[in-house]
Amino acid sequence: MSASLNAGRRQRELADLAAGTVVDVLVVGLGVTGAGVALDAAARGLTVAAVDTHDLAFGTSRWSSKLVHGGLRYLATGHVGLAYRSAVERDVLLRRTAPHLVTALPFVLPLTPSVSRRRAALTRVGFAAADTLRVVAGTPAAVLPRSRGVGAAEVTRWVPAVRRAGLRGGIVQWDGQLVDDARLVVALARTAAAHGARILTRCRVEELHARGASVCDTTTGERHELRARAVVNATGVWAGRLDPTVRLRPSRGTHLVLRAETLGHPTAALIVPVPGERNRFVFALPQPDGLVYAGLTDEPVDGPVDDVPAASPAEIAFLLDVLATGLDTAVTGADVVGVFAGLRPLLAGTAVRTAELSRRHEVTTSPAGVTTVVGGKLTTYRSTARDAVDAAVTAAGLTAGRCRTARLPLVGAGAPDQLARVDAPARLVARYGVEAAAVVAGAAGDAALLAPIADGTGVSAAELLWAVRHEGALDEADLLDRRTRIGLVPATRERALPAARTALLTA
Repeated sequence: MSASLNAGRRQRELADLAAGTVVDVLVVGLGVTGAGVALDAAARGLTVAAVDTHDLAFGTSRWSSKLVHGGLRYLATGHVGLAYRSAVERDVLLRRTAPHLVTALPFVLPLTPSVSRRRAALTRVGFAAADTLRVVAGTPAAVLPRSRGVGAAEVTRWVPAVRRAGLRGGIVQWDGQLVDDARLVVALARTAAAHGARILTRCRVEELHARGASVCDTTTGERHELRARAVVNATGVWAGRLDPTVRLRPSRGTHLVLRAETLGHPTAALIVPVPGERNRFVFALPQPDGLVYAGLTDEPVDGPVDDVPAASPAEIAFLLDVLATGLDTAVTGADVVGVFAGLRPLLAGTAVRTAELSRRHEVTTSPAGVTTVVGGKLTTYRSTARDAVDAAVTAAGLTAGRCRTARLPLVGAGAPDQLARVDAPARLVARYGVEAAAVVAGAAGDAALLAPIADGTGVSAAELLWAVRHEGALDEADLLDRRTRIGLVPATRERALPAARTALLTA
């Protein structure tokens, strides 16, 4: 079956379900976990429908640090099992399922006067432990090099804006970086669609039960009953709206968006310790299109959960203040070209601070028979999804094969030599993998469609057309805020808006 998602396919598949077709599994939520559940279930041979109130990657999954990390922080807090799972899942993404979307990124801790020799020694021990996890997980050093100490000259080559006074070198460790978290979710959803899953955005669940859901098609206002043999609630921080027994304690993580020239065009991530804290850091992470993301915070969120979280002025000030301690020239509010914040669906616990709450996931099945999955991290989405499908299959008494997703390439995936032969610009290969040539072909020889659509972005009209025709984009926000990440810089988004409107009319 085709991996293409578009308005026509959505309409046909929703009509089929509304007419009474019963699927084996109904998934609610199309973030990374929900899309992962849809793919896992479909790959086992189950019939699947997956719905979301908004769009693919609308919630937490697009607000991450864009990292596929090996669990170093979990080691520091004694969660060895979670750290090991992270390292294993990082290897799966790097070498099997999404090598086109994940690359190795060096992280540098500069040894400035504010980093004591004791702290440097503890960091070396932590990095060495992470190296051991990498080896145990089976990731070769050729893919992720081992950590090492480096001289001051190498630190300044990687991060030119680093504070140089008293710099005595640095410690470097490699981890995985996604070209874009939302692109991972789109790839999961499209791969699930290729295995027969019905991927339906703009379908708001109004009532959920063990045999389906009442949904409203928000594009038309029509209401439908969707029928299923098993139901999985994968709505993240909103899970409690559909299952009141779920107890979460969300926290907000905020990032600043900076121009790369502000930090001298770094080629490695800068690690800046938070003064007075033992295991907290601020990271400055180089991104495509000449940007750097600096983050992140861990602020508890009480009360109603917003669809699009907003950072507080205090968080922005905190990030700027910490970042300034590691730089020769302080970054100020005037250098911030964008801000984004996401909510972590943390399981409620006894810890006073949300930073100390577990990042593990939990799968439960309510007395009514609905399976809910909460918690977890972007890196470990696949194993989280596997556990959710296992629980749903058991609860509903379904017959299904074993999980296959550890070796199931996502759309666009290819071996390094295969990706190197793709006849397309490197930027497109990094985002679309082996499909990059098809993105170029969609321009039908019109060179203008392959040019950047606005100052400040490398995104082309050909990419917007591809998103409408094959990635399920239905409106301007889908195009600018999720299929591309132009919206992270509001000024660039405004300049790109006419091109998005044109793509929707001409695709």
